[in-house]
Amino acid sequence: MDLGLEGKVALVAAASQGLGAAVADQFAREGARLAICSRDAGRIKARAAAIRDETGADVLAVTADVTVAEDVERLLAQTVDRYGRVDILITNAGGPPAAPFVRLSPADFEAAFQLNMMSTVRLCHAVVPHMMAQGSGSIVTVTSIAVKQPVEHLVLSNSIRLAVIGLTKTLANELGPFGIRVNSILPGWTRTDRVTELLESRAKISGTTLQIEAEKVAGSFPLGRMAEPEEFARVAVFMASPAASYVHGVAWQVDGGAYRGAL
Repeated sequence: MDLGLEGKVALVAAASQGLGAAVADQFAREGARLAICSRDAGRIKARAAAIRDETGADVLAVTADVTVAEDVERLLAQTVDRYGRVDILITNAGGPPAAPFVRLSPADFEAAFQLNMMSTVRLCHAVVPHMMAQGSGSIVTVTSIAVKQPVEHLVLSNSIRLAVIGLTKTLANELGPFGIRVNSILPGWTRTDRVTELLESRAKISGTTLQIEAEKVAGSFPLGRMAEPEEFARVAVFMASPAASYVHGVAWQVDGGAYRGAL
């Protein structure tokens, strides 16, 4: 299937590793031009170089912290200066720490809110005027299966990512008439450094090992395994692409059947 991404400009946040890196790589393989960012200058430059070498794609690497308003503005300005437009935005950021509620402070919630909610707000606030002027665009917010089924020891993610879903659905209602599609993608347990950290945290709390916790998690899914990053990326890229032109205002889980609800 031709996803219609040849020459499109995709801005992928937090793309030096994990899910963001996998999504950026998949966009490049589909012929898109890329702007990618990370707080770590060395990692984002290395990721951009790897994508160029493997795919021949045009990649702009920007060192930017999505929790800092000035960084987001600079990221958008450099993207528009380089390409003249932004067709696709993938909002993404690292996950907040794993801990039960009683071990967290209000300050922890405020930091998680800045990381996951306000980074999404800032990215959308920067990009939407350009998409409105173009009369087209696609935004995909990366949230978590936790918005449908709370995950043990992830109260920060369980609560704050729901706010991102509320924002996503509202933006879908408001921006649809301007030709801008807005959706959310909900990853489940996927083999990334973030998941390794979560499993190590669980092992510490439970007095077990990383391998035991990984087996417990994978064994609880109907498919019996965790996802690979590229499996998530293929869905995200399709969702953002012109091939999904009538997919709008949805929250789509990529979780191997971990969520057992009917809706």
